[in-house]
Amino acid sequence: MNQQLLSRLSVITEEEQAILAGRGEIDASLYSAQSGPMVVDSGKMLEHGKLIRIRPHTRFVHFPRHRHNYVEVIYMCQGQTTHIIDGNRVLLRAGELLLLNQNAVQEILPAGRSDIAVNFIILPEFFDTAFRMLGEEENNLRDFLISCLRQENRFGNYLHFQVSDVLPVQNLIENMVWTLLNNQPDKRSVNQITMGLLFLQLTHYTERIQSASQSPDQQLALQILRYIDENYRDGELNELAAILGYDVPWLSRTVKRLLGRTYKELLQIKRLNQAAFLLQSTRLPVTDICAAVGYDNTSYFHRIFREYYHQTPRDYRRLQAAEAAQADGGAAADNRSVSDRRRGGRR
Repeated sequence: MNQQLLSRLSVITEEEQAILAGRGEIDASLYSAQSGPMVVDSGKMLEHGKLIRIRPHTRFVHFPRHRHNYVEVIYMCQGQTTHIIDGNRVLLRAGELLLLNQNAVQEILPAGRSDIAVNFIILPEFFDTAFRMLGEEENNLRDFLISCLRQENRFGNYLHFQVSDVLPVQNLIENMVWTLLNNQPDKRSVNQITMGLLFLQLTHYTERIQSASQSPDQQLALQILRYIDENYRDGELNELAAILGYDVPWLSRTVKRLLGRTYKELLQIKRLNQAAFLLQSTRLPVTDICAAVGYDNTSYFHRIFREYYHQTPRDYRRLQAAEAAQADGGAAADNRSVSDRRRGGRR
């Protein structure tokens, strides 16, 4: 992480000063408005009307068992912290992410001075933009967000992403931290889009996800989605069945039962989402993109793309380019405005 950001996040807070001065436990009144089992309250953590906030993790003290009435994302900037979540011991190392929904029961062992973590305190509605950006493609991160929005624990209470070596992920997180620390204009929409981009990146690293002990159905669903993610160009159900050791008819029915779509539908959604990504991020001809995502019939590709996105591939690319140019123009105008204010202040 950027050293300037680390320096700001490393400052000893008033709460930590009291702990170092001899207070043996956290001040529960800073976190919860009720007695009994501790629930960290968004009303204590967020200003009225805010959907997201960051705060450095409190060091030097054991944080007792608690839940949150919001979604928490923890990013380890430096060092490490040990979390016990629903009885599972999770070691969070530098560069790793931990997502917890409202049902997770968590406690945290004391962190040292050089163990710097950032807690993102997030109300579920903040994820609306990210959820739309993820589209309809089935993956365990999307399922986890659904469980957060519905306040369920069907897909587990936490996800641990071991992505310290994935540069795009690190850059996106650092961008959000910087935007929130510096109270940038339009930070809500900027960070909602950045969170969506972060989740899109994380969907490419499902093999880096650790979670609570999963049921056999959850484990099988994850194996199916990983196979599609890695083999969407030419993956076939009979090959997947052979790899997993199941009969093709049984696996076909099970895919539908677990994921709500047929194998063919899941494969097509993955291919179309990848095609949309290539249209937006490259200058490859549509015919090359068609082949790259696994279709050898261009006319068929155009038809199903239009049915899914309600526009042709060419129109989709043109619209995305226009929106990107508009966003870049707005950002440039904001930068010029900031620069003008700075120059005006120096006169």
